[in-house]
Amino acid sequence: MTNRSFFSALAGAALAALPLAAPTPALAQFEGRSADDVVQVRLLEGWRTEDGRHMAAIQITMAPGWKTYWRAPGEGGIPPRLRLDPSSGVEGLQIHWPRPEVFFTNGMRSIGYRDDVILPIELSLSDDGAVEVDGRLDLGVCLDVCMPVTLDLDGLLPPEGNRDPSIAAALADRPLTRAEAGAGSATCQITPISDGLRVEAQMRVPSVGNDETVVFELSDPGIWISETSSHRDGDLVTAVADVVPPDSGPFAMDRSDLRITVLGTRMAVELQGCTG
Repeated sequence: MTNRSFFSALAGAALAALPLAAPTPALAQFEGRSADDVVQVRLLEGWRTEDGRHMAAIQITMAPGWKTYWRAPGEGGIPPRLRLDPSSGVEGLQIHWPRPEVFFTNGMRSIGYRDDVILPIELSLSDDGAVEVDGRLDLGVCLDVCMPVTLDLDGLLPPEGNRDPSIAAALADRPLTRAEAGAGSATCQITPISDGLRVEAQMRVPSVGNDETVVFELSDPGIWISETSSHRDGDLVTAVADVVPPDSGPFAMDRSDLRITVLGTRMAVELQGCTG
């Protein structure tokens, strides 16, 4: 069994800013190319929201044909990781992930974005004035094979700012909620297996387009989850995956913690939790 790929700083609903680790080289070499030849990132300053949070974004621009990864990148993917200086005044953040694509390379499935992507980030701040952000972004970028890169990310978040249409468009492209999609609640059947659990989920979800893929996630990044096998019968989607904890044994899974995303070429739908 391979270890489950996971992300640490860009997951969940609200995350604390992480301390900077020791500096790592920003220029990874791959077939004679440097990271600067393949990918560039910058902070879009965004605007201060009515509740005092700040809506900004990370703009990732890649060379033609290159791609990077979603929060749950699949077995062959490298998850993003953002590390912010804790002195910047950022107390927490939430990523609003746009709908990703599903890729198949050498028989392996991965999930992510091609060419460029804007990742909206909603930040909780300790100061209502201008806030200077300083950090690093670790991510994987891939053509035929992948290379990990570490890039500096810095910028100034203004106390007001203007609504950025590119950030608004990325927010509008996120997966739909159950209510927005007119989907039903998910039910789960859980069966113990030798090294964990097998989870079978059923949910009524309208068609999301071609190449439908279902992804299971739990908040604990140490729990490995296999790729799902799934099928659709009308609007009823059934998906099955194995869930294996670090000690490789049966455990009590919190059904409310299971996040289910149904991805397609036309849209995506995200469901939180399932019932027995």
